[in-house]
Amino acid sequence: MESRVAILLCTYQGQRYLSEQLSSIEQQNHKNWIVWASDDGSHDNTQAILEDFQKRWGKSRVSIQSGPAGGFAANFLSLVSNVDVRADYYSFADQDDIWEPVKVQRAVGWLRSIPSHIPALYCARTTLVDEANREIGFSPFFGKPPCFANALVQNIGAGNTMVFNEAARNILRRAGDIDVVSHDWWAYLVVSGCGGKVYYDPSPSLRYRQHGRNLIGSNMSICARAARIQMMFAGVFREWNDRNVRALEKVRDELTPESKRALDLFLEARAGKFLPRIKGFLKSGVHRQTFLGNMGLILAAVFGKI
Repeated sequence: MESRVAILLCTYQGQRYLSEQLSSIEQQNHKNWIVWASDDGSHDNTQAILEDFQKRWGKSRVSIQSGPAGGFAANFLSLVSNVDVRADYYSFADQDDIWEPVKVQRAVGWLRSIPSHIPALYCARTTLVDEANREIGFSPFFGKPPCFANALVQNIGAGNTMVFNEAARNILRRAGDIDVVSHDWWAYLVVSGCGGKVYYDPSPSLRYRQHGRNLIGSNMSICARAARIQMMFAGVFREWNDRNVRALEKVRDELTPESKRALDLFLEARAGKFLPRIKGFLKSGVHRQTFLGNMGLILAAVFGKI
């Protein structure tokens, strides 16, 4: 019997692409799934589209909830915490992408190789497409192993590719109500920090739509990179780290000794003056996935912007 997969779909003003996303879910090779849709107060036709698919597929395949109206991260985490949602595995889903038929199957195949008591998180590279579903490239390839020291300063997994097991879901639930930058970065932090397994699949199985309404896009263009430098000097990244490390206090008792040490050194370095700060970051082992990313990290450390 196929493993049960709960697809956690969050929507807001999603009428333009939602039907195409739902249709791609319907075409999955892995057939044992249920969509749990949480709409955050849309006033376009999003709700009507969800209800139409619910009529076509039945309530056993589509459950529609009202979101907390606290932003996309809070909406996704509300589904993670919903006690009515029960499955073997859990998959985040955005409202505007297109899933290849093998997407869920490939993720479940890896997750089933991990013992059920170990938190496990699957994520993957994506094919980038424009508003008309024309291919425009791929998301960055990350070759370094996923780990907590990387997660402290970078998220490598787009939420729309993430699938995780019950053990990972339970840690996320125990963290409770938290204020984090994004649900996917939080999942990477928690699973890697608490001794779980994270797999980054280099083969894309999702078409990630890039458009003006993306809350978080691929961030690969020159303009996007210039914008990130501006955000760094404006203190945005430091504020993001503030929120993440506060949230990590909720799960500190579940962090591995190695993760606690990295976190403590990271916190000590962030609070230090120039030379102790640079030495502290090097000692903590925090790093990004690419050479340019690490150069940016060093620059941010020099100016106290991490």
